Amino acid sequence: MKTVVIGVIGADVHAVGNKIIDYVLTEKGYNVVNTGVLSSQEDFISAAIETDAKAILVSSLYGHGEMDCVFFKEKCEEAGLGHVKLYVGGNIVVGKQDFNKVEKRFKKMGFDRVYAPGMKIECALDDLREDIGI
Repeated sequence: MKTVVIGVIGADVHAVGNKIIDYVLTEKGYNVVNTGVLSSQEDFISAAIETDAKAILVSSLYGHGEMDCVFFKEKCEEAGLGHVKLYVGGNIVVGKQDFNKVEKRFKKMGFDRVYAPGMKIECALDDLREDIGI
């Protein structure tokens, strides 16, 4: 069973979406380690190290995900997690911005997959299957 770490980064407390993601991934056969809400980058990284996770799924709804995710990939690499796939989604930037530009910025930051607000979880499931299996 492949392990994935999920959580809500920064000062964000959107618990409902987090629970839905946890439920869907668990139902699809993933071992889900949920850091919950108000999670720091270090919370995600520690959980991934402890559980040999293959992917980290970061969500944000309050619009400050870009600020909260700065240097995330670098910290993962420093911790020996350079091989772990990084996903981010939700309302990850402040205001209405061209999502293609937002996606490019997050990919430049080291995220493998970037999801727009309102994206269906099925898209992430397809990408997970492609990236890490199951």
